[in-house]
Amino acid sequence: MTPVELSRTVLHAVRRAVDEGELAVAVLPERVVVAPPGPGGCGDYATNVALQLARPAGQPAPALAELLRTRLLRTDGISDVVVTGPGFLNISLDGDADARLVRDILRAGPRYGHSDTLAGQAVDLHAAHDARAVVLMDAVARVLRSQGARPRLTCAGPPEDAWVRILGVPSDIPSDIPAGTGTGTGTDAPLRPVPAPADPTPLGRDAARWALLHPAPHDRPHIGDSQSEQHLAQRETNPLFRVRYAHARTRALLRNAADLGFTPEPGPLTPEGDGPLTPEPGPLTPEGDGPLTPDPDPQGLLPLLADHPRVLAATAAHRAPDRLARHLVAVADALAPLLPSVLPLGDEKPSAAHRARLALAEAAGTVLAGGLSLLGIDAPEHL
Repeated sequence: MTPVELSRTVLHAVRRAVDEGELAVAVLPERVVVAPPGPGGCGDYATNVALQLARPAGQPAPALAELLRTRLLRTDGISDVVVTGPGFLNISLDGDADARLVRDILRAGPRYGHSDTLAGQAVDLHAAHDARAVVLMDAVARVLRSQGARPRLTCAGPPEDAWVRILGVPSDIPSDIPAGTGTGTGTDAPLRPVPAPADPTPLGRDAARWALLHPAPHDRPHIGDSQSEQHLAQRETNPLFRVRYAHARTRALLRNAADLGFTPEPGPLTPEGDGPLTPEPGPLTPEGDGPLTPDPDPQGLLPLLADHPRVLAATAAHRAPDRLARHLVAVADALAPLLPSVLPLGDEKPSAAHRARLALAEAAGTVLAGGLSLLGIDAPEHL
């Protein structure tokens, strides 16, 4: 069950409770937000829907949460529901939920997380005549389209030729508002991020777009200053490099696994009875991989992959591509410890656990590639 499916399941439980007279709410929420549980929570996902509905329903949130808990426990795919704090619902999925998530990502491909939530909605976006504003608008439009919306773009002036050729912004953005008027054409406020302090085009398309999009719009991008060269550096201090390198490693693992005669297959990540396997601390290069040792800390990658649809929805809602960029960095960093344990070592034969780890790595690479594409950045298979 994906987060989107779980959100619909919880919302269906709310609606059934209303239809059967157990819950009196005049206006139901259009969607229910589910996310990995926070401090004090448990299970795979948590939702605060009971707290949202408590006041309009005239019921204490804990009682309302218990009502929904009873209904959710009858649902296939849900193994347990625990009420914590003031009324949070903490939901545990069946044991094969992780494999289903990986399978769903591989089935959807780079479109994983795309939805029809905003289907039919026309969204007007207007940018100042500034390179960062136009790149931001282009990225926001890409994410809005991934959620089914129909963005309409305008700019205070025609995009510069270099922005089109190098930064990859559309060349046909209408400029029906005179530059400097400071007004937009639609429901959205004009996009006016803090301008780049220098021309971003010398960085090239991918590094320039990342440099403009990774910081929040109200933050000043590091372009033309002492930190500007970091965007081109092939080292771990460069977050864009970490994201693209992680994706390229997943593609290399798929090629290497094919040479060894095995393919990805979602399933348990460790042999039965073993804990999660990670290499001992050391460089994340083939020469530096250490022996596999049990890691008592649960794998943090799966919750991040499960959260990807929510991140895309939030990015669209807040017009904030920096949320997606930071999410991709988190996915890449969580993926890194898994990579050395994907392929068999020495004379070891490929096992079901190796195939499952390969599938998880491929799923993570798929999310990275899809996210970079929405930011207008290439995800090379070789780096």
